[in-house]
Amino acid sequence: MPLNIRSEEVNALAAKLAERIQVNKTEAVRMALENELRRIDEAVPLWERLKPLRERIAAYPDTGLVADKEFFAELSGEY
Repeated sequence: MPLNIRSEEVNALAAKLAERIQVNKTEAVRMALENELRRIDEAVPLWERLKPLRERIAAYPDTGLVADKEFFAELSGEY
């Protein structure tokens, strides 16, 4: 089924991309759509990107020390 682009802005963007990469507008649109789908598929969620950091922090042993509330209050300017 053909794609009919009625937006002048989208048409202009397709023409601009086509000119830059030396292909016709249909090929430019195809490439842009493929690239965007690949980008979405390869995107790694923030939670997963932070996994190495979370594991490193979790590996530290518990010190058993109690947090000194006065020390942290002084750091934040609270007295």
